Amino acid sequence: MMINSTSAVRPMMKKLLVVCSVLVFCFSLYAESEKELIKKLPPPHRVWLSEEVVYIISSVEKEVFLQLESDRERDTFISAFWKQRNPNRNLPENEFKKEHYRRLAYVNNWFGKDSPAPGWRTDQGRIYITLGEAHSIERFESDNDLVPTVVWFYQGMAAKGLPDSFNVVFFKKDGIGEYELYSPVKFGPQALMRNFEGDATSYEAAYYALMDIQPQLAAVSLSLITGEPMGVNPSIASELLIREKIPETPQRNIKNIYASNFLKFKGQVEIDYADNFMESSSQLNVVLHPSGHYFIHYLIEPKRLSFEQYKDKYYTTLEISGNITDPSGKMLTQISRRIPLELSENQMRMVKDKLFSFQDMIPVIPGSYRLTIFLKNLTTKEFTSLEKDFVVPAREKLAISTLLLANRKAAAPSSVVIKPFIFDGSHLLPSPRNDFLAADNLELFFQLHGLSEDLIQAGFLEISLFRRGEKVFTKERLLRDLGSLPDVLETLPLKGQSPAYYNLKVSLLDQKKSEIATENADFYITPQPSLPRPWVVSVPTAVGDFSVFLNELGRQYIQSGDLDKARPLLESAFRQNPDSVRFGGDYCQLLLQKKEFAKVKALALPQVKEKSRFEFALPLGHACQGLKEFDDAIVFYADFITHFGANINVFNQIGECYFQLGNAAEALKAWEKSLELNPKQPRIREKVDGLKKTAK
Repeated sequence: MMINSTSAVRPMMKKLLVVCSVLVFCFSLYAESEKELIKKLPPPHRVWLSEEVVYIISSVEKEVFLQLESDRERDTFISAFWKQRNPNRNLPENEFKKEHYRRLAYVNNWFGKDSPAPGWRTDQGRIYITLGEAHSIERFESDNDLVPTVVWFYQGMAAKGLPDSFNVVFFKKDGIGEYELYSPVKFGPQALMRNFEGDATSYEAAYYALMDIQPQLAAVSLSLITGEPMGVNPSIASELLIREKIPETPQRNIKNIYASNFLKFKGQVEIDYADNFMESSSQLNVVLHPSGHYFIHYLIEPKRLSFEQYKDKYYTTLEISGNITDPSGKMLTQISRRIPLELSENQMRMVKDKLFSFQDMIPVIPGSYRLTIFLKNLTTKEFTSLEKDFVVPAREKLAISTLLLANRKAAAPSSVVIKPFIFDGSHLLPSPRNDFLAADNLELFFQLHGLSEDLIQAGFLEISLFRRGEKVFTKERLLRDLGSLPDVLETLPLKGQSPAYYNLKVSLLDQKKSEIATENADFYITPQPSLPRPWVVSVPTAVGDFSVFLNELGRQYIQSGDLDKARPLLESAFRQNPDSVRFGGDYCQLLLQKKEFAKVKALALPQVKEKSRFEFALPLGHACQGLKEFDDAIVFYADFITHFGANINVFNQIGECYFQLGNAAEALKAWEKSLELNPKQPRIREKVDGLKKTAK
């Protein structure tokens, strides 16, 4: 049996050796690659990365820094690096940075004198840069029985994930050279004595021998951690302390998301903002509007919102920009808002300790998408981001929508405005963290889609709370008693529930109470007496301006290539608001794509002739050109250029109209003007060359 067992293990061992060899090879390739990247850095940035911050930079930060492509990007990243470590951004000087460079100067001045390496490369230099000045230092450098040894004592570092009090020991191995970091496991007490004649493998014998020479040093020879219960074997916890915990201390409280986002957004966010990324929480819900169109309701809560004060007012301006894209990355729509904020001193006092929440809603046509939002504070050059994938269903099938959990419900401010997170006459305040107080009411909103009339009359809704898998609350409703379907808004008092993590489950039941659809959400009841709640900024839309949303949906259908679905939306938007130049222009563009030139002319001509809205001169020119009314087209194209300036495409169309009229000279003039604006037009260049040859 033993032979069989061994033969079975050998192939596994061979495979393990092969895997290990591959891993070692891959790691050596990565290390070599990193070394080459560092070598290619400009000298100041190479010194910064390899010498100045080598002990405090995280692996993520280092990886990002090595992928940056310009000195400006690197300098901006360095600025962000120090900002992340700044304990108080309100002070003019970064105290962390100041202290770090003080430590660096100190170690280069005082350590490394017995070594060709600079002080920062020594073990003492590394520990000093990482932990700072010791609380006390004991030196054992003049005892003939001991090798020179120094003990640094630290305390009060529990907040950094270290023992409350501990020692770091340095010694001169064999009594000569530079001080090295002492490890109880690697070296043992025997390494601290010059002439230990006992069993070199016995920690116990060495410990008692050292006790006879210097009890104080013997006390730290097996364990570096004050008060650790010990026998006569070296402390594994001490080994973890010096090999892992101390080296990780500078990175422990650094959130590397800023570095990842610096790289991720460096092409999308201006460089002035790149080192000012703020963490944020966010939420997105897809909701069917009573109009029959789906909207996404989203919120983003940045970690902070800064203002500038001028006299007794506080000012800032928010810019919200972004897009919605499909899975292939194709743009469905772009988002752009600019919101100036002005607060009085009294308003500032009311909100200064609160979170801030920006909320918005956007209509979206059916499909699978990704929402990307950048929220920028134009005053302080800070930004944060939101990225959420979502699906808008193409048709209503039996389903429960995503559950929306809110900690506050208020009566909607007005029935004449449309605002995000207003449902069934109530304005909800969701928390993207789903955190609640035990005294809160949990306001639950969701929608039931695809219900048959039979199910509405005979079905049930069950709402249950679970704590650690145990049901602690349940509520049942008849579907026919829910008067605002598909909307469901229920209040669940949390009073009496203990602080813990919970799961909320909504079940749709048929007349036999068989489960036919479910949806879940997790939330948390905190033991804290209070939670920070936000003040909210959103931009309301008047109910009478619903045409804005219809036009947006029509534009999205055009972008997706579905002109038939776009048409009634754009037409309705324009009919509801015939004074909107944008709506009229979008509707004209749709009709042009469908080659309905007469309709475009009928719509656009009165806008130009009677209302002097020369924005319509361009689609009017296209319409006349499509109708082969080339003389009129030239006039309207010229009107457009007169009012809005030179335009390459318009010059090209004027040239085409003259060409169709047989006026080669004027066609040549128009196309040559176009080429002056943009010489890289092979098709137009070919036309010009052809006319010039014909003229000869």
